[in-house]
Amino acid sequence: DGQVYAQAQGNLVIGGARAAAGGAQTSVNHLSAGRIPSGAIIERAVPALLVDEFVQLDLRRADFSLMQRTAEAIGRRFGLGTAIPIDARALNVRVPTDPLRRTAFMAALQDLDVPAVSGPAKVVLNSRTGSVVINQAVQLSPAAVAHGSLTVRIEQTPTTSQPLPFSRGQTTVTTQDTASITDNGKENSLIRVDSGANLDQVVKALNMLGATPQDLISILQALRAAGALRAELEVI
Repeated sequence: DGQVYAQAQGNLVIGGARAAAGGAQTSVNHLSAGRIPSGAIIERAVPALLVDEFVQLDLRRADFSLMQRTAEAIGRRFGLGTAIPIDARALNVRVPTDPLRRTAFMAALQDLDVPAVSGPAKVVLNSRTGSVVINQAVQLSPAAVAHGSLTVRIEQTPTTSQPLPFSRGQTTVTTQDTASITDNGKENSLIRVDSGANLDQVVKALNMLGATPQDLISILQALRAAGALRAELEVI
């Protein structure tokens, strides 16, 4: 029915620490929240239907591109028509009816290599520890954000490239991205990031200014709300 029932159990991973001695104590980040990596125990068994002509395979993450590549890889290995995609997550695979051949078929299917696809642009923020994870598909558009004493500007400047004389080349117009970050509370505190202002460079520049994790999270959320951060933003 498309539903999974599970109970979380396992070692709790937290992103903080606390020490105390002689009535004095200090703490870093939050200690009252954490995550359990792969700690879910399935309470309802998923039926393994190996008695029919088809077996259903489910992708861990719904993705039409990955589903298409999976079906093509199965078709190249076992013949066209062996894999029949249902949607972005599930596909039916035609299996042999003989039990011995079916076991060998499933073993070969399990070892099949499928070309990976690049995931969607995504930024993951940990609001407790200030950790930021960025994948390579994230892009920025021109924008300006003011947060407290920090000002972030992202600009695009068109540049013209002229061909050499008698080279029969054509004039091309490209854009150069520039990012500048200013701390209005400090004198001469301007950091400029040239040539392809991607999010990784902006985050590094903010860290050089001593921005707190909460400042960084607020700025990234503002960029996403304004449409300048072309990526999915997930806060955990």
